[in-house]
Amino acid sequence: MNRRDFLRLSATAGIGALGLGLYTFEIEPHWVTVVERDLPVSGLPPGLDGTRAVQISDLHVGPKVSDDYLVDCLNKVAALQPDLLVFTGDFLTYSHPRGDAQFGQLRDVLAHFPQGRLATLGILGNHDYGRAWSEPAVAEKVTAVAERAGVRVLRNACATVAGLDVVGVDDLWSGAANPQRALAGRSGAAALVLCHNPDTLDERPWAGYQGWILAGHTHGGQCKPPFLPAPLLPVKNRRYAQGEIPLADGRRLYINRGLGHLLQVRFNARPEITCFTLRPA
Repeated sequence: MNRRDFLRLSATAGIGALGLGLYTFEIEPHWVTVVERDLPVSGLPPGLDGTRAVQISDLHVGPKVSDDYLVDCLNKVAALQPDLLVFTGDFLTYSHPRGDAQFGQLRDVLAHFPQGRLATLGILGNHDYGRAWSEPAVAEKVTAVAERAGVRVLRNACATVAGLDVVGVDDLWSGAANPQRALAGRSGAAALVLCHNPDTLDERPWAGYQGWILAGHTHGGQCKPPFLPAPLLPVKNRRYAQGEIPLADGRRLYINRGLGHLLQVRFNARPEITCFTLRPA
């Protein structure tokens, strides 16, 4: 290779690296995709066949994620006209030095939170529990802001929506997760569970539950090399990255990649709004 060819190849590689960096840091973190799929639910009441259930997760309201971007995401959700809207944790990224100002920011963003025709339900994630996931007072404040915005927050509790039990499991890393307590509130045959951290499936007893569990937390790994697993996942079970994860015990897991981020970088893991159509199993 002569000097001219070497310089041409180096320039091409440099331009490619610059383009990849621009895409990874500036484009994909805000390039939201709407994933549409059926969700077959055992015992689903006939009146809910065809109902649209939308899942969003991991807003991470705070200094790392643009408020305008999040409001635009919430407007996209509203345009889907959900019958049931569920949120699977991490309303904000808590920062102790910011104090109460961050709850004002959260209020401003959640003022745009759409409402499901039948219900709008959510759960807390680890970041909603403050520093080291150990400040229940922070979780109480987040819950209060969310509920003022029309989101009913389920903390190891169950809400029945037109005959469908929507069960909300609290956060694992804070030590608050208790699927057995949450499932004890069921009253019908059909159920759907919300659970922020998918490791909860392995680390807590589930009282024989069989059915769908909708989770978040992982952000899809944020950066996933083609044909390889995501190298950085905040879970012990490395299978729990994104999308539907096959299980062998009657439970069925779907992991939403979330909308926000802790670091503004994504590759092959676009932020996600999941639009389910409920069907009888």
